[in-house]
Amino acid sequence: MAEQELELEDTAAGGKKKNKLVLFGGIGLVVILLAAGGAWFFMGSDEPAPVTDGAEATQADAAPVVSAQANYVGMPRPFLFNLPGVDRARLVEIKVQLMVRGDDDSILTQKHIPLIEDALLTTFSGADVQKLSTQAGKDELRQLALLNVQNTLQPITGKNVVEKVLFTGFVMQ
Repeated sequence: MAEQELELEDTAAGGKKKNKLVLFGGIGLVVILLAAGGAWFFMGSDEPAPVTDGAEATQADAAPVVSAQANYVGMPRPFLFNLPGVDRARLVEIKVQLMVRGDDDSILTQKHIPLIEDALLTTFSGADVQKLSTQAGKDELRQLALLNVQNTLQPITGKNVVEKVLFTGFVMQ
């Protein structure tokens, strides 16, 4: 009887060791499979992209492609000028920032700030007080400023560097 109890204790101890070995082996296998699956997912496959039909391709082509991140170049000082009005002259102050795409265009814009300031001041000083009193007039002045800046920079840079002219401050007294 004593021998049977000793034999049962040895068997139970060996069974616990086998259970632990199976448990740790199973956990190790799961970890290896997860690591392999993650590596496959992040590295991607070498299969070519699926071919789409013509309707989907034209929709993708029609969407505007933005080549670089937008950068904003601020003019070093606000534009301050007088505009003659019907009853009296008005003092106008406009703070301007230019939206460009990419670091190269940002550097080009900063390089040509005096030229841009001249184009903007010429545009702003030709404005009409009655038009600047309305939002539509301000939008029209912004578009005209954009066209003048682009036309000024085009011969020098060979491309449209400035995408938008933004008024970040507008005061008329």
